[in-house]
Amino acid sequence: MEIDVLTLFPAMFSPLRESVVGRAIKRGLVTVRTWNIRDFATDRHRTVDDAPYGGGGGMVMMPQPVFAACEAAKAASHTPVDAVILLSPQGRLFCQSVAWELSKSSRLILICGHYEGFDERIRTQLATDEISIGDYVLTGGELPAMVVIDAVVRLIPGVLGNEDSPRDDSFASGLLEYPQYTRPREFRGEAVPEVLLSGNHEAIRRWRRKESLRRTLARRPDLLEKAELTPEDLALLRELKEEER
Repeated sequence: MEIDVLTLFPAMFSPLRESVVGRAIKRGLVTVRTWNIRDFATDRHRTVDDAPYGGGGGMVMMPQPVFAACEAAKAASHTPVDAVILLSPQGRLFCQSVAWELSKSSRLILICGHYEGFDERIRTQLATDEISIGDYVLTGGELPAMVVIDAVVRLIPGVLGNEDSPRDDSFASGLLEYPQYTRPREFRGEAVPEVLLSGNHEAIRRWRRKESLRRTLARRPDLLEKAELTPEDLALLRELKEEER
């Protein structure tokens, strides 16, 4: 996968050289290029923003530098671009299913906003998608872009050592992940559940699913309304509700 990021602060993306994304880059599984939007301004002051027509506070990102940066990014590779994404509070909410969707792409371009937002023509003529990582305000689109990159890259085949890991993550199935344990068998008075030591794979699978449902019911019951629950899931939920009585 190739990912191009248009930003005013390319140095902010240095953390991508670490951990899972960094290893994926070194192994050639993903290419991440950053483009400084200021490099495409046409005046000596490298101006990328201006006051909004009609008045109002703050500044708005001008279309010309963003369009020029995007065109340069597109020309840097022969790989077709699957999506040009604005990181915007007005976009669709980013979630695990969107991460899976984007992980199937060959190439993405992410545009990071700043100030009071974009000139609307960037949205209508350049972007093909808009993504928000939550209902709160950040200084710019750089941190959301890194969130999207991290979530998407780890789903690319071959990036994680265990191909089943992404499928077991919280939200991968619409539920929170079950509890995990490792050595020692007992720590400060709390022991690993016996079922995990039994070697009975079916019992372990059922326990994990039940605990995933238990945790989701307790912490994020809203997720259960959207999750695709099987007949077994519904039976396990009935068990959990009986246990609470």
